[in-house]
Amino acid sequence: MPQVGGGREHGNSEEYDVEMRQVATLNRLAGPTIGGSGKVSERIRHRGADLLVTGHALARAASLGEALTLISQLADASLPLCGQAVFRSDSEVLKCVGHVGFRDGEDDALRLPLGTIHPATQVARTGRPVFLASPQEYRDRFPSAWQLGGQKRHEAWAFLPLTTYSQLTGVWMAAFDAPVRMADGLGPLLVTMARLLSQSIEQSYDGQADRALSQGLRSSMSRIAPGLDGLTVAARYVPTGGGLMVGGDWFDSILLPSGRLGVVIGDVQGHDVRAAGLMSQLRTAIHAYAAEGHGPDAVLVRASRFLTSLDEGRFATCIYLEADPATGILRIARAGHPHPVLRLPDGTCLLKHVRGGLPLGLDLGEVDYPVSVLSLRENEILMLCTDGLIESGGHDMYSGWLRVRNALTPGGPEDLDGLADRLLNAVVSPSPSQAGDQPGASFTEDDIAMLLLRRDPSDVHANRTGRHLRFTLEQDQAQGLADARIEFQGLLHDWARPEQVDTVLLLVSELLGNVLIHTDHAAVLRAEISGAAQGRRRLRVEVTDRSDEVPHRRAPGELSSSGRGLVLLDLLAHRWNIRPEPEGKTVWFEIDEEGPEEP
Repeated sequence: MPQVGGGREHGNSEEYDVEMRQVATLNRLAGPTIGGSGKVSERIRHRGADLLVTGHALARAASLGEALTLISQLADASLPLCGQAVFRSDSEVLKCVGHVGFRDGEDDALRLPLGTIHPATQVARTGRPVFLASPQEYRDRFPSAWQLGGQKRHEAWAFLPLTTYSQLTGVWMAAFDAPVRMADGLGPLLVTMARLLSQSIEQSYDGQADRALSQGLRSSMSRIAPGLDGLTVAARYVPTGGGLMVGGDWFDSILLPSGRLGVVIGDVQGHDVRAAGLMSQLRTAIHAYAAEGHGPDAVLVRASRFLTSLDEGRFATCIYLEADPATGILRIARAGHPHPVLRLPDGTCLLKHVRGGLPLGLDLGEVDYPVSVLSLRENEILMLCTDGLIESGGHDMYSGWLRVRNALTPGGPEDLDGLADRLLNAVVSPSPSQAGDQPGASFTEDDIAMLLLRRDPSDVHANRTGRHLRFTLEQDQAQGLADARIEFQGLLHDWARPEQVDTVLLLVSELLGNVLIHTDHAAVLRAEISGAAQGRRRLRVEVTDRSDEVPHRRAPGELSSSGRGLVLLDLLAHRWNIRPEPEGKTVWFEIDEEGPEEP
């Protein structure tokens, strides 16, 4: 006989709906009284309402003990229930797995070989209920079982099969401390109670298994590598409110053979146990591919093929990066995942747009995950997160990003764990003013995974107030112009003169566009803000390409569009020039925060 178990933690199955409809017709099943008192049968005819309430409570029961306690609350004069036991088979032995109403030690008598002549084993063998209306009937029908003890203080018994999906999964024993008559309508009542109990047991056993699985997975995530000398990692995870301790989101850090640190964050489609299982497999596979020494692009290509081979019909988003602790160079590959966030030492937060490919597991032909290179300076922090951190609480990607930025900005970079806690609290436990922006919204409707990577200072006196930006625009990335403008807006979010921000965006777009149009090379943009006092800062922007062709300023009236960018520089920038490089050139300009107004 199969063991009792299976199902889901929260009872929303179609079988429960069927059982509730059966309970609603219990008054009709009780029918007219057959040899019973009017008071008893009247009470039984009103059992439908009581059992309906108990049935809904059983659907939410988290354990067998809780389910039996709920059944016990139905006891009264018409149902003198004083003891219960649930049996399942275990290695040819019918074993009691839960009971209420028995004294300590009495459950020792409830371990029965399946060949024993006992009412419980008879039900297990035949699948038919056994009703014993009196001690005399018990002694006459099962004399050897009567001698086992533990039942002599009871007056009647009912042994009923527990079935799930038409399969016998256990036996329920109900003991009474007063005589009862099955003809008084108790037979249909007990059969319905057994059906509800079997569903509750099914769900509670599987719920416990699901929680044990998710607890083990979450424990494994807590054992990620803490980082390397020069790099510090902090991570946080908040599961959805569905009862599991982990869903489809995960993070990991990996000590690589090259002496670098691998960092990964991902999100498997779904928030159920199936998603958690796939997450565990995919996380293990990526860890193994990275430990073998494959680069970020190769790791994601292999991970995508691995997920496709499982044939589960689900995809996953992911970011994997390699961090060099000596130089701060990050090599990043992205598979459909939200972009990372760069926090500068002064608290400025930039949404870093990195190139990416399709989510993992989408087999659409050739898979390509381009690698982006980012330089992490001392006391800068890179944040990776799943979409739950951004979109929880009814936010979209834009408003959620603003919430993340506002939580990341305050304070210094020294307390990385405190920074992670503050960011998480802003999402999971928002202030009343934050919660008021989204009335009635739940702040944990999606799993949240977050990882912070900080490059530690090599000198305690390192400058922690600098603000800079580096951006590479390839020839096949024309859409990157818009990304560069967004990052510049973040860099200049507190600039004293907003009209100068528009000027900078115009000049940056012109210089990057000139490289894309007039050369065959990538454009490398660098921006640096100097000066600590707001209102007295200076912005310097450099755009470098590998073309040796130097632009020339055009005279008014010339038809050629080439050189128009230099005219704009001359009109709008406070200082600018062209610097030849060993390979190519650099065009730079500067704007003072409180300089003379532009024409």
